[in-house]
Amino acid sequence: MPTAVMTDSERSAVQAYLRLLHTVRAVLDMPPGPDRPVVVPEGVLAEAERTLAAAGLVGNEREFFTLLHGACSRRG
Repeated sequence: MPTAVMTDSERSAVQAYLRLLHTVRAVLDMPPGPDRPVVVPEGVLAEAERTLAAAGLVGNEREFFTLLHGACSRRG
């Protein structure tokens, strides 16, 4: 399979998605209680949606997850 270099907008989309994923994991790892957020902060979700759209990846999950897998594989 040929290795493609991600564009800046694709890299931004992957990074925003990973931030969203880490935020969700952090919230889910918190003990239940009144201080636990119910939802992901609106700005984190908006950033992920905005960068996915800018990279032309909205509705193209297969391409996006291929990029994500490649980015995570390189990290170690």
